[in-house]
Amino acid sequence: MDVKFFRLPEVVQLTGLRPSTVYKLIRLNQFPRGIKLSQRSTGWDSRAVDQWINSKLAAKNSSSKPTQSTKG
Repeated sequence: MDVKFFRLPEVVQLTGLRPSTVYKLIRLNQFPRGIKLSQRSTGWDSRAVDQWINSKLAAKNSSSKPTQSTKG
């Protein structure tokens, strides 16, 4: 099992989101919840964050369908 925990600065860097947006999306159940690592430390499962990023990329790719040229 190769699990890595991302701290908030890494999550922000990977996603391009602001910390406040990360927490807002968590409240809306649209982003993985952090895992309490200690009393004052929270981390995000790297696999969950990667899956969230990949789902956003997949949604973008499925919505950008190639157009066909009708010139001939």
